Amino acid sequence: MSSRSRIPGFYKLNIDARRQRLAELCGLDPSELTALDRGGLDVGVADTMIENVVGTYSLPFGVALNFVIDGKDVIVPMAIEEPSVVAAASNAARMVRAGGGFRTEVSEPVMIAQIELREVPDPRSACRDISDRRDQILSRARDLAPGVVSRGGGPVGLETRVFADDRIVVVHLLVDCRDAMGANIVNSIAEGVADDLAKIAGATIGLRILSNLSVHRTVVVTATAPDDALCPDAGAEVRGAIAAASRFAELDPYRAATHNKGIMNGVDAVLVATANDWRSVEAGAHAYACQTGTYRPLALWTNSGSAIEGRLEMPLAVGTVGGAISVHAGARLALAILGDQSAGWLAAVAGAAGLATNLAALRALATDGIQRGHMSLHARKETSS
Repeated sequence: MSSRSRIPGFYKLNIDARRQRLAELCGLDPSELTALDRGGLDVGVADTMIENVVGTYSLPFGVALNFVIDGKDVIVPMAIEEPSVVAAASNAARMVRAGGGFRTEVSEPVMIAQIELREVPDPRSACRDISDRRDQILSRARDLAPGVVSRGGGPVGLETRVFADDRIVVVHLLVDCRDAMGANIVNSIAEGVADDLAKIAGATIGLRILSNLSVHRTVVVTATAPDDALCPDAGAEVRGAIAAASRFAELDPYRAATHNKGIMNGVDAVLVATANDWRSVEAGAHAYACQTGTYRPLALWTNSGSAIEGRLEMPLAVGTVGGAISVHAGARLALAILGDQSAGWLAAVAGAAGLATNLAALRALATDGIQRGHMSLHARKETSS
């Protein structure tokens, strides 16, 4: 295990010294970090991205340290306004580092294109007819996305769902988007095959758009933190308190919502830093959390001998090409810091960051209380203003 992300005293350095150290570790020219002086985005570029631009709006851009993910030492870029999140992630990553680091499983990057068919005369018969023409439909869909097909992706599957009382059939085309988040690709395919599907079903066309509940595009992250890393003097007690807090989130959706917010602190900060659509990930995460009919925690922590063991599972549709990423200098810098610029790796890192901030929040609640760290950083901010 290397020590690339283990930089004791990093927070004590001034900004210039931090940049110099980060550039050395990530193989960057220090001048590349000056893109952050204007928030990573020039106002002229911003004017090409959205409507009615009058300026740009910056967030603090920091790096979380101590992360080991799938055996790789990783410096994690984060953009967030909330005090203590970067420090908390770094502290939790140090605890997990003592247990071997974060381990991830990332699924293939498959998104869902939804085509709604309305006024279907016989919904169940229509589903059979559509399924019988699966290969023909997929072939047509692949013709609509030659770019992603040439990169080894494209439409790979088809599912049907029935809302018989409303005479509605919904067709899901499953699309492998490779390193793109895939919204534009998926929406184009949905619009392109709708007429064919409507003819097969004898239906009228309803909505044609991707689903942000990306159940086929998920990440699983596991981590172990030994007792002595949790707290040298009272590790077993802290471990028990963390497990109890996690169990509370299983039992109570009011607590689960705040538990999951702690996860999204880390996930969203990575996604904002890399110019990804954090809103779509938030929507998918919370929908995923209530698939059983009750809102549930996305991560659980349990006792495992003399260690606490955590497991996070959530949908995480991200991209490293296209969209704002191609024009946002700050996002490109964030990806350069990560090194590996595949969408799968970004999902693994964002998931690990989420599990880290969750652990940090539970440990704080189990020991000093969440406000202590927050308020000390708020005080530092007010003193410097």
